[in-house]
Parts: sequence; C-alpha cells; structure tokens
Amino acid sequence: MNVTEDAIRDICTDAVFERGENYLAESRLRDIHHVDTTVTAVVSGSRQYDVHVDCAADGFDPWCDCPYDGPGACKHVVAVLLRCVDDAPPDESDRLDAALDAADADDLRAFLREMLATDTTLRDRFFARFDGSSTRSVAELRAAIDRQFERTNPDYAVVFEPIDFSEWFDLAEAYRDQGRDAAAAAVYRALVESLDDNMDLVDGAYDHFSQAFARALDGYVDCAAAATRETDAVADAAAFLDERVTAGTPYLADQFERAANELREELAEESCDG
Repeated sequence: MNVTEDAIRDICTDAVFERGENYLAESRLRDIHHVDTTVTAVVSGSRQYDVHVDCAADGFDPWCDCPYDGPGACKHVVAVLLRCVDDAPPDESDRLDAALDAADADDLRAFLREMLATDTTLRDRFFARFDGSSTRSVAELRAAIDRQFERTNPDYAVVFEPIDFSEWFDLAEAYRDQGRDAAAAAVYRALVESLDDNMDLVDGAYDHFSQAFARALDGYVDCAAAATRETDAVADAAAFLDERVTAGTPYLADQFERAANELREELAEESCDG
C-alpha cells in the first residue's frame, strides 16, 4: 500500500489536512478494514461517517457520506488515509481467500443464495455478471434511485448530505465489463434522470451531486453510442438528451446539449469509419 503524506496533501486543502491529522490523533477512526487495495472505516464526528478509499487508485477515489462541500477530500477521508501511511490496518484478503477455498461448495452456494435473495444491490450485480437474460427497466432503476433521495431526509424535501450512488455506477460497470452496453446505458440514464429531477432538493454537497451527474451523463453517452451501433436507437437516445435541455434543471441544460452533440458526433464518426 503506497500512501504518502504528499499524495494525501494533493487531494485536500492545508486546513483539511490539519483537521484530518487532529481526527487521527483523537482516535476518531472506528471499525477500519482493509481488503486488497480498499480501506473502509467509520469516522466519528458530529455523527458516524462512512468512508472508503482505494489506495491504488489515482487520487484514492475517496467516498464519505459527510456534508463537506469544499474543495478536495474531507477531513474524514484524510484521517483514514493518514492512518494508512504508517499504520495501515492488516489486509484481510488472504483470510478471505482462505475461507473461500475452505468452504464447502454446497454451503457456499446456500450462503450466496440467501444473500442474493435479500440484497437487491448484490442481486443486480450478480445478474449483470452471470445472467444476460434480463435487466431492470429505466423506470424501475429510476424508482430505486429516487428512493435514496426520499430516505436521505424523510421529514423535509431537502437533501443536505451526499448520497452514495456507487452501487449504480458499479452495476453499470459490471454490464460494461460484459459488453452489455444497452443495459449499462439504462443504468446511467436512470441516474441522469433522477439526479436531474431531484437536483432542486439539493442544499449542500453540490460538488458531489454535480460530479455524480457529470459521470452518469458521460457514461450514458459512451454506452448509448456503443449500443446504438447495434440497435440503431440513436434517435431515441439523442431525443432524450434534447428533451432534457428544455425540460430539465436549467443550469444543467448546457451539459445536456453538449452530451447530445457528442452522441451525434460519435455516431457520425463511426458511420464515416464504417
């Protein structure tokens, strides 16, 4: 694990770095785990915050569910990374591999099936990897994402803190890994729609939601372009983006227009190459 103080300073402000040092010194890290290159932890602040970082990724790909909306990473992420500089938690990957190797195949299957029966997120990723027969519709995906907004602050129609959309991005990537671009495009489109329609509820962590929206929109363009080469559905994909230019959140209109133009350009280039 190659985590250095200089690399941590590159992803945060000096003030946040100092606060992260204080959090580490005050022993605010709870329940910290390390598997392969991923470190997860709970950090005690005004409440308990979940953090995960990828120590092998450029910029550590940090996530924290705190409401920090400033530049760079938050103090909770910094505290976790600083712990990894000189005193990283033990890597549990060997223990995990040993347990998998030792498990009876029937017991392992029964355990996996039990987990899949009760965990929709895990079940979606399982189907994405091992079953190409069906996927959830955009409407079904969109409803599930909308529920994350509803659960964030059920008493008020305002979202103050970040929402972890990683399960949806992971699902889209699982489809892409299987070459199922249309299925990945459906996930990205559901994210784009939900973020666009719920953006007026956001009252904090603006950078987080803006970055999630941009990532989903870019993913949609890439996957829609790849899928339409097979299904010839470019008109529908571009029409969706065009409609959002006028009907969506006003300050996102430029991004939708850019995306529609990029989609048409990608397909025009593909047509010329063909």
